[in-house]
Amino acid sequence: MIVASAYPDPPFELIENGQPSGFDVQLITFICAQMRLTLQRVRFQGENFNDIFDGLENGTYDVVISGTTITPDRAALVLFSQPYLEFNQGVAVNRQQTPNVTSPADLHGLTAGIQVGNTSDAVAKRWLADGTIAGIRYYPYDGIATALSDLEAGQIGMVIKLFPVISWLIKSRPQLYVPMQVPTHEQLGIAFAKHNEMLWSQVEAALNTLRANGQFAQLKSHWLPEIP
Repeated sequence: MIVASAYPDPPFELIENGQPSGFDVQLITFICAQMRLTLQRVRFQGENFNDIFDGLENGTYDVVISGTTITPDRAALVLFSQPYLEFNQGVAVNRQQTPNVTSPADLHGLTAGIQVGNTSDAVAKRWLADGTIAGIRYYPYDGIATALSDLEAGQIGMVIKLFPVISWLIKSRPQLYVPMQVPTHEQLGIAFAKHNEMLWSQVEAALNTLRANGQFAQLKSHWLPEIP
């Protein structure tokens, strides 16, 4: 099975000691073991995350697993597995510049940093339209570190990204914190080409087995201990 993921997107995809690691990395490893398939990893390096799905249609890879939110637009292009996790968007801000953020009203006049193709863009666009924020600055998908550095430097006012990811990314940046979540209730799924229903059904069966035998719960406890 050829599997594409985008790095870094911890705790789902990250590199530890030079090797891929993370929740999704281990989940797809377990799925391949259940299916008795050899796993081949492909690292997506495009600037727009939504371009990752092109490789499913053209046969470059068989599966996309990358902390991927199921959206109507994406579901029109690809098949998704059953949702396996659900999260909100998180908002990271600068402790010195905005020390008392408790609601979107406290973000007035600020610019949001967003990765191209990320579902956080929907939140930013909604806030821009209703005047909650002043603007949006877009970064290539692999430019999240640049966005966070700009937030530290005061060049933008916030970075919006899936809550467990942004919480992980700021661990080594004490000047930043995540004071609020936006209740988007995004469900994550594994993506396949529309014509690849056989593989889809086999992965679904393997995922159900991992839930039943406790391996999924073990992964969740290790990588997402704060999530019930």
